[in-house]
Amino acid sequence: MDLILKKGDHGQAVQDLQAQLRAQGAALAIDGWFGEATETAIAQAQRRAGLVVDGIAGRKTLAALRGVRDPHRLTEADLQAAADRLGVALASIKAIHAVESRGSGFQADGRPVILLERHVAYQRAGVAHQDAAQLATRYPAICNPARGGYAGGAAEWVRFASLAAVAGDLVAIESCSWGLFQIMGYHWQRLGYASAATFRAAMESGEAAQLEAFARFIEAEPALLKALQAKRWADVAKLYNGPAYKENLYDSKLAAAYARAERLAA
Repeated sequence: MDLILKKGDHGQAVQDLQAQLRAQGAALAIDGWFGEATETAIAQAQRRAGLVVDGIAGRKTLAALRGVRDPHRLTEADLQAAADRLGVALASIKAIHAVESRGSGFQADGRPVILLERHVAYQRAGVAHQDAAQLATRYPAICNPARGGYAGGAAEWVRFASLAAVAGDLVAIESCSWGLFQIMGYHWQRLGYASAATFRAAMESGEAAQLEAFARFIEAEPALLKALQAKRWADVAKLYNGPAYKENLYDSKLAAAYARAERLAA
């Protein structure tokens, strides 16, 4: 699992991070406590590197501190352009970016982050005129009327390959959420992609393309766009993640992420 350091963390990893920041000019105590001063120093380092400024030290930020820059990664300018396009506050885009992802649209092995939804696989198999009930009986971990069965991380690609083998690439692509913003594959047609395979290729090409899919998704949902423009987080949560959003306090997380983004922009 990727190392992700954020406000409230403590220990040797934070101390090492603070030493790196100090070496690059941050006036920062090396005390092993990730407080506001460390968060501010991270935000400043992200701003210098052109990264998304969120005050969280994830894979991209830690790599940038080592002098490594990946052109496939999202930049602050990319997010600003999307915010301008949608007519929403930059902090609102950052809030969804922070809550939907762990800071990266790709795994360490270079493949996009995906999550296979087995209940969606059941639905999409039916749409594809396959025997969904039979698939669910034989392969309940990857095709099932009930949610669940998640493996997480790279193991989701194992599940993807298994589903593709028994139900085809189309059903597998459509049954997963993809990238930084976790856009479901079955939206490919309404978002203007020529095919599910084209959508997958876009998600594999870089985080800017993943942001493009997010922008198209918001534009295709006028009620969601209005809620995001008005910062009505409960409505955003319900429209983006479904009626079960309260179980994970999704609206509260969005509000907190928005407040953090606003504070770090000051």
